[in-house]
Amino acid sequence: MVLSFLTRELAIDLGTANTIIIHNDKIVVDEPSIVAIDKNDGKLIAVGKNAQAMHGRTHENIKTIRPLRDGVIADFNAAELMIRGMIKFISQRKSSLFTPILRMVVCIPSGSTEVEIRAVRDSSEHAGGRDIYMIYEPMAAALGIGIDVEAPEGSMVVDIGGGTTEIAVIALGGIVSNKSIRVAGDGFTSDIQQYMRQQHNIKIGERTAEEIKISAGSALSELADNQPEPYAVRGPNLMTALPVEVYVTYQEIAHCLDKSLAKIESAILGVLEQTPPELYADIVQRGIYLTGGGALLRGLDKRLYDKINIPFHIAEDPLHAVARGTGIALKNIGKFPFLMR
Repeated sequence: MVLSFLTRELAIDLGTANTIIIHNDKIVVDEPSIVAIDKNDGKLIAVGKNAQAMHGRTHENIKTIRPLRDGVIADFNAAELMIRGMIKFISQRKSSLFTPILRMVVCIPSGSTEVEIRAVRDSSEHAGGRDIYMIYEPMAAALGIGIDVEAPEGSMVVDIGGGTTEIAVIALGGIVSNKSIRVAGDGFTSDIQQYMRQQHNIKIGERTAEEIKISAGSALSELADNQPEPYAVRGPNLMTALPVEVYVTYQEIAHCLDKSLAKIESAILGVLEQTPPELYADIVQRGIYLTGGGALLRGLDKRLYDKINIPFHIAEDPLHAVARGTGIALKNIGKFPFLMR
């Protein structure tokens, strides 16, 4: 009883774009995965939204780092500082006389190598985690949208996050066939940056490209409804460095994202090819579930249906599906055999 009082259980969705922490079934942290560090002494200056506000605006003594690239830890030290900083957000809201023992379930991309899994475990331990479990992202996404992962039926989940797109067929509490590709939200953002340079001769930063994606992003060049207005983009002309303003339409964004979306389509087809016929029949009947921030791209479900001829369902609250699933796994640590130590 005393031990349970001293233990704090956290479910962490350590994403390339956002980190979400669930404690007591509530989302207590939902912050961008970014830190600002003092270059002179390596100390943490800001984490999450505060660090993102500094991104692209720092002077020589401050650097902003996104510790995760393509779904895996690229900067070990920054990742540790970020996890520690975000856990502190909870401590500030909950005053305690004792430093609690942290039990964590952290989700990782299904294509993670042993080295990448070790990096997540080590970062979590250095940030104060005592008892650490891992869960693969598509399994967490399936749990988060209410799929019975232990049923003898096939379910297919496509989780389009910031760094990776995770595609998996799940049945009987395990992943039957899967693929993890490094084409996702960040890739869409850099496609938009490149397009603006090449077509409009205008230089834009990551944050502006992200805003264009959210405001005028589309997977189809012809949308029947929900057509976004052209988006005004301001920035320096690459040739003259003079300020310019151009209006970008959703048709242009659909064109510039086409190659990346085609890679996701072929990855989905690749996973379907590996799927046993009985499970394939279940998937055709039930449809494929879309989660992650990329699921919010206008017209994506229709584009995928036109290509693959299987219905696609956008999950309710796709941004938090993986985090909620990780929270469910945390409550059922003894029950789910697919959790890794």
